[in-house]
Amino acid sequence: VQLQASGGGLVQAGGSLRLSCAASGRTLGNDYMAWFRQAPGKEREFVAQVNWSSGNTNYADSVKGRFTISRDNPKNTVYLQMNNLKPEDTARYYCAARQIVVASYEAWGQGTLVTVSS
Repeated sequence: VQLQASGGGLVQAGGSLRLSCAASGRTLGNDYMAWFRQAPGKEREFVAQVNWSSGNTNYADSVKGRFTISRDNPKNTVYLQMNNLKPEDTARYYCAARQIVVASYEAWGQGTLVTVSS
């Protein structure tokens, strides 16, 4: 599966952005889709994931209550709605996919940059 992320940009603290990630190459089914992020000088970290079939979601503690991951099955697209953004959310955001039976995320998008100014 190929992933194309978009929607990043510059926003002031307290603002909102919505990231999109379109999957192509096959129709998603028994998969997880996720967002990760990597800030300058830091390791990549998990942000949120969604079970494509059930819609069940998981979030990192740092974004709970502010970020929402969702999916549009017909469009094969996953979204990350980010509200009440903070400067520490500044990072390059990557979408990723894996089949449920696979332990690690195996497909990655190119990333989209989110910059939050104070």
